[in-house]
Amino acid sequence: MMTNRRQFLSFAALGLASSSALADTLTYRNFHAALEQNAQLSVYADHSGDLSGDATVLGNLPKDLNGVFFRNGPGRFELGGERYHHWFDGDGFAQRWQIGDGKVSHIGRFVATRKFEEESKAGQFLYRTFGTWYGRKGFKNNDTLNAANTNLLPLNGSVYALWEGGSATELDPQTLATRGIKTWRSDLKAMPFSAHPKMDPDGGLWNFGTAPGADQLVIYRLSATGEVTRTAMLPIPQLNMVHDFVVSGRHLIFLVAPYDMHAEPERSLADSFVWVGDQRPMRAIVVSKDTLAVRQIFELPARSVFHLGNAYEDGACTRLDVVLHEGDGMRKFALPMSGQMNMVSDNPSSVVQITLDYASGQAREARLFGISEFPRVAPQVISSRHRKLLVLGATGRELILNSVNLIDTDSGKVDGYDFGPGWRAEEHVLVPRRGARSETDGYVVGVAQDTRRGQSVLTVFDAHNIKAGPMALARLPYRAPVCFHGNFLAA
Repeated sequence: MMTNRRQFLSFAALGLASSSALADTLTYRNFHAALEQNAQLSVYADHSGDLSGDATVLGNLPKDLNGVFFRNGPGRFELGGERYHHWFDGDGFAQRWQIGDGKVSHIGRFVATRKFEEESKAGQFLYRTFGTWYGRKGFKNNDTLNAANTNLLPLNGSVYALWEGGSATELDPQTLATRGIKTWRSDLKAMPFSAHPKMDPDGGLWNFGTAPGADQLVIYRLSATGEVTRTAMLPIPQLNMVHDFVVSGRHLIFLVAPYDMHAEPERSLADSFVWVGDQRPMRAIVVSKDTLAVRQIFELPARSVFHLGNAYEDGACTRLDVVLHEGDGMRKFALPMSGQMNMVSDNPSSVVQITLDYASGQAREARLFGISEFPRVAPQVISSRHRKLLVLGATGRELILNSVNLIDTDSGKVDGYDFGPGWRAEEHVLVPRRGARSETDGYVVGVAQDTRRGQSVLTVFDAHNIKAGPMALARLPYRAPVCFHGNFLAA
C-alpha cells in the first residue's frame, strides 16, 4: 500500500497547489459593509478567542436528557485585514454543550492545528485553503493545511476534530484543548480521513478518504477501540470531491458528481473543479463490505451532492436517502463570504430516496422533500431499515435554513417546525432515550442562531411532535460560530 499512498498524497498536493482566489481586503470590506445592513450575515462573521458560559434555559429540559453535544465548524475567516473567499476555509472552532440536571453549559475553542498556530503568530494567512489561494508559504503534506473544521467525533473516550483533506486531530474531551494529530497507523500518516465516518452496530466505524486528481478512494474500518482493522485503496476514474457516504448492511455507497479537475497556477481547489454535467452523469459507486471491492456502478442524472442520510438492504436492492442539488452547487457557499445572500432558486435542492437495483443495473428515485440539507437518522438504525429522516429546510426566498423537519420515508408525511424570521438553524440530531423502542422515542437536539439578538441557542424537541415547537431553549449570552456537524454522547 505504501507506493499507492505516496501517489495518493502527491496528487493531493497537486490538487491543492493551484487556485485563483486571493484572500483580499476587498472581500473583507464588501462583507463588513453588507453585514451592517443584514444581520443574517452574522453567521458568516469572523470570530476570535475562546468561549465559556452558562445558558439560560427556557421551557422544560427533559430530565432523562443527559450528555454532551459536540459540535465543530469554521470560526476564523479573517486575519491581517484579509478575508477568505469560501465558507469551507475557516479554521476549526470546536464546541461542547454539556446537558444535564436541568442545566446547559457551553465551551468553545479553536483547534490549535499547525496551520492555525503558525498563521496566528505571523498575523496573516500563510497557507492555501479549499476556496482561497495565495502562496506565502509552501507545505509538507496534507496536515500542514489541515483546518480541522468539519465534525467532532467522540470515539472510545477521545474526541477528534475531522477535516476530510487530512488526519483527524485529537482534542481533550473535557476542555477541548488540542492534543495533536492522530495517526491511526504508521503507513496512514497524513492520509485524508473524511469528516463523515459511519458507526457500525458493533461500535466500530467505517470511513474513507479521497484526493482530487488522484482517482483513488481509500477505505478504513476501525474497531470500537479505534484500531484500524481493514483498509483498501480503490481506483475510481474521474474521482473528485466526495464529502459523505452511506453504509448499508452489505455495502458502502459513494455518490460522485460530474466534475473535472483543471488545476492551474494561482487557482484554488474549489475553482479547479469544472462542472461537466452536460457531458457525464452522477455515479453511485457500490463497494462490497466483504471484499472491499467495487461491486457495481450506477448512473444517475447529473447533480451535485454534499450529504447523505442512511442506506439499507431491501431484497436484491439497496435504498439510500440523499440531498441532491441541481447543477453545480459548490459555488453558492462562496457568495456569503463577500456579503451576498444565496437564493433558494440557485441550484435548488431536494431530498431523494434512491433505489439501486442490482439485477437491472438501474437506479430509481422518489422525491421526499424540497429545499433542505443536513440529513440525519437515529443512531440505532444506521446501516439498517429506517423510516424517519431528519433534515433542515428553508421556507423563504433566501437560502436560510430555518426549519427542522422529520420525514416519514414510507408515507412522505412531514412533522416540522419553522423558527421564523431572524433565525438560522444548524444541523440537528436524533437522540434516543435509553432503551428506545422506535426512531422517535427520544429527542431532537440542535443549535439555532438568533441573529436579531446575536445569541446561539441549544434547541430540544420531542421527536414525537416536532411541530409543537421546542420543549426547551437554552440561550447563551453570546454568539458562537456556526457549526457544520457534530454528535451527541450520552452520559
